[in-house]
Amino acid sequence: MLSFMFATGIENSNPKIHQGRTRIDELEKCGFYKHWRTDFALVQDLGIRFLRYGPPIHTTWLGEGRYDWSFADETFADLKRRDVTPIVDLCHFGLPDWLGDFQNPDFPRLFERYARDFAVRFPWVQLYTPVNEMFICATFSARWGWWNEQLATDQAFVTALKHLVRANILAMHAILDIRPDALFIQSESSEYFHPESPAAIGAAEAFNEQRFLSLDLNYGFDVSGRMMEYLRDCGMTLEEYKFFRTRNLRHHCIMGNDYYATNEHLVWPDGSTDPSGEIYGYHTITQQYFERYRLPVMHTETNLNEGPTRKEAVIWLHKQWANIMRIRRNGVPVLGFTWYSLTDQVDWDIALREDNGNVNPLGLFDLDRNIRPVGRAYKKLIDDWANLLEALSVCLTIPVFSPSEQEEPVVVREQATARSHRLSLDQTMVPMLQEPPWPPSSRDLPLERLTPDTLLH
Repeated sequence: MLSFMFATGIENSNPKIHQGRTRIDELEKCGFYKHWRTDFALVQDLGIRFLRYGPPIHTTWLGEGRYDWSFADETFADLKRRDVTPIVDLCHFGLPDWLGDFQNPDFPRLFERYARDFAVRFPWVQLYTPVNEMFICATFSARWGWWNEQLATDQAFVTALKHLVRANILAMHAILDIRPDALFIQSESSEYFHPESPAAIGAAEAFNEQRFLSLDLNYGFDVSGRMMEYLRDCGMTLEEYKFFRTRNLRHHCIMGNDYYATNEHLVWPDGSTDPSGEIYGYHTITQQYFERYRLPVMHTETNLNEGPTRKEAVIWLHKQWANIMRIRRNGVPVLGFTWYSLTDQVDWDIALREDNGNVNPLGLFDLDRNIRPVGRAYKKLIDDWANLLEALSVCLTIPVFSPSEQEEPVVVREQATARSHRLSLDQTMVPMLQEPPWPPSSRDLPLERLTPDTLLH
């Protein structure tokens, strides 16, 4: 067990563009297929013990119940050998060709089996992000028309969102069937919308409610009347909403939230938006999310272009860290931090909307695997803070075990205890989640059972 997770990630986005004709495979663009052994060694060199990484879904998942595990077998075996703990994301903005896009109602059911089969093959994996950034995926794919289905309507957005969140919940249940002590770190974008003028206040308020929808559904949080009306108008049925209220697994979750300088928006009177830059910052926005869900937090993504002075990313790193220290002092249990990603990325300057091959200097290392100033700064930050955070957080520990500890008796006991707790919770929650028994109406009673008492109701 430990008190804080310092992490980085392998950028593995894989959406489709050009009406499905072009796959944007960031693993390929960033050279991971060629340099993955080097990349894992660089993670170790920085003193990082946690790595966000998942197999490429479009080449691994070949059909219902059919897989090519060869690359996953190699990479996860190497992570296990190096004792690096993976935080596995199974769906990162794209689906295999045979499954289509996020409008497909079969996606959640089929993804449930994919998650279960992954957990069976890699039972030593404990940490998961089943579906990455559900809100962003639905927004870019079905509201702004950039990726995958490339639709731009509220109905398409809600359809994609409900399928993504349902897939995430079903995957969590499936993984827990195999690994009962699994923990789920939702990597979700933390957003805020600022009105440009009084005429934009209404649109900004609507956006600021909608930003919570993915986590509201995922954690079973009751939405407002306005958001319920919005969901219903966009095609969500009451039965679908009830699923999210009754099947959520918030007690197994860490609320991972991502923050970039582009996460805050300026809203214009016509409802259009532009980036506003950092106004409130990570601390204030994360406080809003924490007060809503009351779950442990992990900062799961951030970065910034290195910039002309080569200091901009380093300054951003220290600003994010200062925000984490401040919010922890305010009582929010922040359990981890992530600079995303290990290496530079490609074409994120246009949100992967085109296949331009433009390298974005966002990583701890460049694409030649040379360390950047922010990589050196992050290594020093970890060296300086890791032991102190453990000492300051004696009672705030995470029940996570490294790959080398997976066969130890304490882990076996933890899994047995987790399985027992899950059974007890299932038995307790079922009656609580059923509709309350209402007294029968006198119209439903036979005449011989009518009494003065029943007639008074």
